[in-house]
Amino acid sequence: MSTIKSAIVTGAGSGIGKRSALALLKAGWSVALAGRRADALEETKKEAGADGDRALPVPTDVTDPAAVKALFDKTVEAFGRVDFIFNNAGMNAPGIPLEELSDDQWRDVVDVNLTGCFWVIREAFRVMKAQEPMGGRIVNNGSISAHAPRPDSIPYTATKHAVSGLTKTAALDGRKYDIAVGQIDVGNAFTELAARMKTGVKQANGEIKPEAMMDVDHVANAIVHMASLPPEANILNLTVMATKMPFVGRG
Repeated sequence: MSTIKSAIVTGAGSGIGKRSALALLKAGWSVALAGRRADALEETKKEAGADGDRALPVPTDVTDPAAVKALFDKTVEAFGRVDFIFNNAGMNAPGIPLEELSDDQWRDVVDVNLTGCFWVIREAFRVMKAQEPMGGRIVNNGSISAHAPRPDSIPYTATKHAVSGLTKTAALDGRKYDIAVGQIDVGNAFTELAARMKTGVKQANGEIKPEAMMDVDHVANAIVHMASLPPEANILNLTVMATKMPFVGRG
């Protein structure tokens, strides 16, 4: 059996998922790149350079349990097993008053951030408990929103609080299968999605203010560290945030 460990990264076509997938590839992992856009996954593979030989783009909609199963099947077929999953795929709704959110806007966020996260965990358990040697590791992408909300963010905040529940329960239920489960909560990593925070984002008092940002590769490096821990060690919760962002204290 190959000594190269294999991983799945969802949301690997952009942002935190892309940078984390590239970091894992650079660290020597084989990585299945999951996401809705095949072209974006191919771009991630291309950016990996020679390390892209160990990348497997698998277009995947995490809201579809059959697609999630196919993702794991293709990963096992290509790499033999699944050692690590960065359960990263997520989305947000428009930053509008909660009473103006449509039914579909609410459901879309719940389907990706909560239900999709569960489909990945469920399939991971099925695969990891059956492989030899048994076990593996899952890291869920929570958010600082798993601890404190921003204004006009109720679908995102509610689902990220729920991800913390998934993490804790899966960490408990995974013990008997040697599956370690943890969560990374990220604050103000500079990505295409979060770039607006550098110019101005709504604060709790309604003011629009710029916020401190950090390089997204700090998150990617943390993911590589979490993924590389020995089976007897687990980081249950890790917060990686811009030092001066308004999270701790009162702003």
